[in-house]
Amino acid sequence: MMRLRPVPLSSPLRLFLLPFLAMLLAVFAAAPVKAQGQVDISPIVAKFANDSYSDTSDALVALSATGSPRAAAVVDALAAGNLVFDPATKAVYIRTPAGMADPATGAIVAGVPANLPAVRTNNRVRRTIEAAVGALSLLNPDPGRRMDAANAVFKSRDAAALATVESAIAKESLPAIKEALEQARAAILIGKADAPEAERRVAIQKIAARGDQESISLLRSLPADSPPALKSAAEAGIAKVEQNLKFWAVAQNVWYGLSLGSVLLLAAIGLAITFGVMGVINMAHGEMVMLGAYTTFVVQELIRQKAPYLFDWSLTIALPLAFLFTGLVGILIERTVIRFLYGRPLETLLATWGVSLILQQAVRSVFGPTNQEVGAPSWMSGAFQVGQMSITYNRLWIIVFALMVFFTLLLVLRRTPLGLYVRAVTQNRRMAAAMGIRTGRIDALTFGLGSGIAGIAGVALSQIDNVSPNLGQGYIIDSFMVVVFGGVGNLWGTLVGAFTLGVANKLLEPFAGAVLGKILLLVFIILFIQKRPRGLFALKGRAVES
Repeated sequence: MMRLRPVPLSSPLRLFLLPFLAMLLAVFAAAPVKAQGQVDISPIVAKFANDSYSDTSDALVALSATGSPRAAAVVDALAAGNLVFDPATKAVYIRTPAGMADPATGAIVAGVPANLPAVRTNNRVRRTIEAAVGALSLLNPDPGRRMDAANAVFKSRDAAALATVESAIAKESLPAIKEALEQARAAILIGKADAPEAERRVAIQKIAARGDQESISLLRSLPADSPPALKSAAEAGIAKVEQNLKFWAVAQNVWYGLSLGSVLLLAAIGLAITFGVMGVINMAHGEMVMLGAYTTFVVQELIRQKAPYLFDWSLTIALPLAFLFTGLVGILIERTVIRFLYGRPLETLLATWGVSLILQQAVRSVFGPTNQEVGAPSWMSGAFQVGQMSITYNRLWIIVFALMVFFTLLLVLRRTPLGLYVRAVTQNRRMAAAMGIRTGRIDALTFGLGSGIAGIAGVALSQIDNVSPNLGQGYIIDSFMVVVFGGVGNLWGTLVGAFTLGVANKLLEPFAGAVLGKILLLVFIILFIQKRPRGLFALKGRAVES
């Protein structure tokens, strides 16, 4: 028996054949991948040339099942009236600014007449187009488009999209989008009478777990002929969602209260210093807030005219300018009016009230009586959701800013010579003067510091309130309430008082209304002061306690 032996290849022949064989393998290996990765939509697109509403709808359903990017372009062209066909050759094209394009490839086709008729649509076809757009978006490579499509299907509850939604769920890898797709599937199944009862019950539980107002509307839309078990499950889901919404409503009001508290803190913190150190009832404090807001307006107007690219930095630029401007105005008021009225609280109140009227009229004369537009930088725009609670970035930043101002002021009063002198004058003015502290100078600097802080409060308030000459009047009474409730001259008392009154105000509003809620708070503070005349946190010191 003869045995065949392999013929050895010479080295030159091996060097020639090996690269050739490798190229052949690469070509044959790549061919199936191309066939699998691309979907030829030409046979489906050809149906549009039949000029039949039924064939057009069938073609749309078939295109939506492919998930091809070219299919999305065809559907968009049909929706825009740019899908045309040649009655003679039965060829279909997409009309583009560059010319007629092949729907399957997107390539421009030369020599095609420009006056070809468009594929016709009716109401049924338009509904099919909407479903096809949603289905193709569910399979879109862009995660944002897939999320938008899932939300659109949830709202439309189109039963025709069920198969595509289930296919998208199987392919989806991102947890948030997969959850949105599952909720969309549940929304479809709830109203689908021929779906298995077990699946509809699971769908009801999925919608109830979503926990928003749309969930209640969806559960209430359960068909009247549904089995009793499903109706009971829907009623239980509605009760669960309503309980959940009550909790989030309280949480939302607490958030609004914290936001209001931060505004009150900014408005009252400067007043706590001047009232605590000098015992001056400054009715012009609100106008310092107003001047800070108008400083922001002027800065933004200059930036809009001279350097628009700096607009996102407008508040950062306005903060030190508002502090310096209102601080200097405060020192001027103290040196020219208030220093002659120490120890005469009624005269001081009347004099500062007159100053406030002068400042309001001055602003009206310069800027006019109408509201001025103050824009929000991009980093303070928008909102985000926490459960069923909406949190806006501007109020979040104001809370952060108020706390930063509070702790910075606390650091200044505790760690600087000016702070030491202010605390000494606050606790015992005569002893501080006997120790060589120039109390008059400290009074002027303290009043300027309090006015400057009111000015930067105006920068923050310009983002959430109307900038007008009457801006400060809405906060002066609340600021005095905060200072008296927390303890005159005590910063920690001002912090606690501001947030306590802010949260209490917002929690009372749903039950008593805005006006009655404020009246109830005022009555509470009056009764509280009867028991604790010095507020929550009383200052310690011989002059204070005497």
